[in-house]
Amino acid sequence: MNTEKIRLQKFLAQCGISSRRKAEEYIREGKVRVNGQVVTQMGVKVSPGDRVEVDGKPVKMEKNKVYILLHKPKGYVTTASDPEGRKTVLDLVQDVKERVYPVGRLDYDSSGLLLLTNDGDFANLLMHPKNEILKVYIVTVRGKPSEQAIEKLRNGILIDGYTTAPAFVKVLNYYENKTKLEITIHEGRNRQIRKMCERIGHPVVRLKRVAYGSLELGRLKPGEWRFLTDKEVKQLTGKM
Repeated sequence: MNTEKIRLQKFLAQCGISSRRKAEEYIREGKVRVNGQVVTQMGVKVSPGDRVEVDGKPVKMEKNKVYILLHKPKGYVTTASDPEGRKTVLDLVQDVKERVYPVGRLDYDSSGLLLLTNDGDFANLLMHPKNEILKVYIVTVRGKPSEQAIEKLRNGILIDGYTTAPAFVKVLNYYENKTKLEITIHEGRNRQIRKMCERIGHPVVRLKRVAYGSLELGRLKPGEWRFLTDKEVKQLTGKM
């Protein structure tokens, strides 16, 4: 019998509750109980025999690991629940019996490729900054950015007190006082591309993620999803 203890945030991630980072937020907010006691410290470890609850609901390890590629439509939040009552991406995968959560985020007004899983190690690996997984976006901005403005995006630009890493930027098309760009970054800060484009004076009109690492959105329509193949999971995590 496995009696090995693991950190509480890792346990929650492996239960399909959330990523480790989000699990740490739940712990700090006092939403997690272990054997009836509220836990707010990060160092707590649990064993398989412990009773763990989040918001009063018991959680347990998911035996079946699930990996989903979803075409997120606009108008959905990338969280498990929303205090404002808006639709969440989990509303689109209600047929999945396992409890899954989003890997990273796409904001409410953005669409495109979003991964969901109940595998905490998988999610943590993909979101860790050191792995620098490339993400490709098709971005429509207002106006026609100058070559100098495009170079600012390519070289890194100051937003929110930090300078972004260099981005790959390709101009795809000009039309009706708008410009369509392809932007590739490996960072994933909150609303990063929108803030980058606002900084050069060309706010985003439309944003769609079309690739994540080795995965492409393909022909999935908004709201459609599919399971990843074993090969795709291995390619994404480098475990060939």
